[in-house]
Amino acid sequence: MRGVASVQYAALPWRQSEQTVEILLVTTRRTRRWIVPKGWPIPGCTPSQCAAHEAFEEAGIDGDIAERPLGSFHYEKRRKTGELLPCKVDVFPMQVLHQRRTWPEKAVRTTCWCSPEEALERVQEPGLRRLIARFARSAGAARPLEAADLR
Repeated sequence: MRGVASVQYAALPWRQSEQTVEILLVTTRRTRRWIVPKGWPIPGCTPSQCAAHEAFEEAGIDGDIAERPLGSFHYEKRRKTGELLPCKVDVFPMQVLHQRRTWPEKAVRTTCWCSPEEALERVQEPGLRRLIARFARSAGAARPLEAADLR
């Protein structure tokens, strides 16, 4: 990837089910690919606050978000003009405590709670797949995962 990458922030939403950890994916607005909620920096907000804001806007979720990222990945965002913009995305794990019935982008996105294995099947972006796999390995403990485990 050439040039300086623009920075975005993303949440990796998760919850503990009886059998496994589940990850929440959302679709992109235009291409309908499966991703995690992500967006641009917001003036006056920390990176993790930006990620939490995007999680609410795109998936209607609230929860405990890690202050430090799990990692980052790079991709090329296609602008409406057709131009490709290199982006670096810092990804913050977020334990979901509540999902609202309505939220700002509900009409333009689809959400899906899925196992880490299903998330890996749905997500096409190699860097995001790598982070989901890393997260799934860290969540493989015998005891239930807690937000404090990921801080």
